[in-house]
Amino acid sequence: MSTSTTPAAEQRPSALESLKRGVFWNYGGLFFFYFAIWQLAFTFLPLWLAREGMGTGAIGVVSTVSAITALALQPVYGFLQDRLGFKKYLFAFVVLCAAFMGPFFVFVFQPLIGVNEYLAAVVGGVFLSLCLNSGVGVVEAFSERASRANGYEYGHARLFGSLAGGTAALVGGFIWAANPDSIWWAGSVSAIVLGTLLFVARVPRGDGAESAGAGADAGSGGTKVSKETVLALLRDRNFLGFVVLMFGTAALYDVFDQQFPNYFATFVTSGDPEVLFSRVVAVQIFAEAAFMVAAPFIVNKIGARKGLMVFAAILLVRVLGSAFFTHEWLLIAWRLLAAIEMPFLLVSVMKYITRMFDVRISATAYMLGFNFAKQIGIAIFASVFGASYAAIGFAHSYLIMAGVILAVTLVARFLMADDRDRVAPGEPADRADGGAPAPALASS
Repeated sequence: MSTSTTPAAEQRPSALESLKRGVFWNYGGLFFFYFAIWQLAFTFLPLWLAREGMGTGAIGVVSTVSAITALALQPVYGFLQDRLGFKKYLFAFVVLCAAFMGPFFVFVFQPLIGVNEYLAAVVGGVFLSLCLNSGVGVVEAFSERASRANGYEYGHARLFGSLAGGTAALVGGFIWAANPDSIWWAGSVSAIVLGTLLFVARVPRGDGAESAGAGADAGSGGTKVSKETVLALLRDRNFLGFVVLMFGTAALYDVFDQQFPNYFATFVTSGDPEVLFSRVVAVQIFAEAAFMVAAPFIVNKIGARKGLMVFAAILLVRVLGSAFFTHEWLLIAWRLLAAIEMPFLLVSVMKYITRMFDVRISATAYMLGFNFAKQIGIAIFASVFGASYAAIGFAHSYLIMAGVILAVTLVARFLMADDRDRVAPGEPADRADGGAPAPALASS
C-alpha cells in the first residue's frame, strides 16, 4: 500500500463558494427528489399495509425480502459502480424502477394482498429493494464520489435529502388524508423529475475524475476492482468493526422505525395519529437538515469513528426511551432525537470509508460495509422483531433491541481505529481539528 495526496484537497472551494455553483444544486436536487420517494415510502408503507389488512408478521416479511434482495444486489452494484465511475447507467436503472412505483402499488401490490398477504410481501419486498434498499447505495456512492471530484462537502449536498424527507412527510400527510394510494403516485412523479436532473447532471472529467478515484480512469472516474483489493478490504480489522456496527445499529435504526408509527398510534389521544406522526416526522427531518450543515465540521473535529459511536448512543437512548416513557409527547421527543442521530451516521459513514479504506473502491466498500451489512441485519431483525412485537409486545421487544445495539457498539469500538490522522482525496487538509492529517490509503 502507498499513500498519495491530491490537488483537490488544496483547490477545494469554501462552503459559500459551493452555493454559487450549479453543479452543487444539481446534485442537491438529485438527493432531494430521490429521498422524497424514500420518505414517502417508509413513512407511509406500514400504515398503508395495515390499512390494506396486512398483519405485523407479513409486514416484517416485506422488509426481510427487501433486505435479502439487497444482499444479492449490493456486491454486484458496488463492483459495477466502481467500474462505471461517473457513467449514469446504474443510477438511471434505479430511477426507472422508482418511476413505476404508482402503477405497481395500485395495480399489482394491492390486489395481491387480497389474494395472499405473504405472496404480496415477497413481491413487494423485491420491488422496494430495486427502488430503495438496493438503489440507495448507488445514489449515495455516485454522489459521494461526485462531491469529492467537484470540491464540495458531501454532507452539505446530502442535506437536500433531509429537506426532501421533511417536505415529503409533511405534504404526504395531506396526500394520505385525501387518498392513501396517491402516496405512490407522488413517488412516481418525483422519479420523473429525478430522472430529468440525472440526465442534465454534469460529471467530472480529467483531474476531477482522477482525484475522486485516486488514480482511476480519467474519462469516467471508474476503476478496475481486483480480487486482491477486495480481499484486502475484507481482511481489514477496521472494516470488520465497521461491518459489525452497521449490522447492529444502522439495521436496527430501520427496523425500529419500520413499525414505530403503529406503536406511536396506540398512545395518541389528541387527534388523527397518522396525520400527527407525519407532522412529527416533517419537523424531525427539517431539524435534521439544519443540523446537517454543522455535522461535517463536528465529525471533522471528533473523527468519523466517534461520530458513529455518537449515532449508536442516540439510537440506544431512543429505543430505551420508547420502551419506558410512552406518553404521547415523550414519544414525539424520542422521534425528534433522530434529527441529531441521522446526520452523524450519514456524514461519518462516508468519511470513515474514504479515510480508512482504498478510496478507488469507495463504492464497493460502501455497498459491502454499509448497505450489505445493514441489509443482513434487516433481513434477520425485521422478521425476528416483527414476530416479537406480536408475541411479547413492542415495549419488551425494544428492551431486547437495546441490548443488541449496546453489544455490537462495544465490539465495534474495540475493532475500529481512529481516523482523525487521515484525509481522503478531495477532502480539505485544513480540517477543524487543526492537525495535519495523513492522506488516505490508495493501492499502488
